[in-house]
Amino acid sequence: MKPSQPPRAPRPGVTRPEAAPVRARRPSPADLAAAANRTIPDVLPPPGALLRVLFCGINPSLYSAATGWHFARPGNRFWPALHLSGFTPRRLAPAEQDLLAGYGLGITNLVARATAQAAELDPAELRAGGERLAALIAERRPRVLAVAGVTAYRTAFGRPRAAIGPQPEHLGATQVWVLPNPSGLNAHTTGPKLAALMREMRAATGT
Repeated sequence: MKPSQPPRAPRPGVTRPEAAPVRARRPSPADLAAAANRTIPDVLPPPGALLRVLFCGINPSLYSAATGWHFARPGNRFWPALHLSGFTPRRLAPAEQDLLAGYGLGITNLVARATAQAAELDPAELRAGGERLAALIAERRPRVLAVAGVTAYRTAFGRPRAAIGPQPEHLGATQVWVLPNPSGLNAHTTGPKLAALMREMRAATGT
């Protein structure tokens, strides 16, 4: 089967891709305090490999920075919604983020440094993050960029009226979609709603 054929992407080259989710020790309060302003690497397929969708968060939480895993804070809706929308064959744990490359998926952030809340970021940081993201898109050429956070997207790309869903502007040949912030602190969305929006994006873009 061709790697790009949805909905079944090739499985990563690991011994047991369907193994039980990885469980890890929860960071202590001291761990979280020490994680402020720390950065974590992007999760990307090797250069030249298929990148169907690049998911972009706002910036890492302290929990993510303490563990090194994106969208890691308990209650974050990203990983359950990713599975329920059909992007992965089972629900991955944050510690299994490196399996995403085998499904043609990646994760980055608008701003690299970790904070307790995204509100701690200033507009200049978000605009600089938008420029960095555009350069990454030009280099890696994903089919779709999915930005998880409409307010941050508006600021980063100077689109004050942007709404959830597909955007009229492309970044090169890359389609741009905006999704809700998956944080459990976001009272304006739910897990099922986020999964439905991801499913809609997947169907509309053929990813």
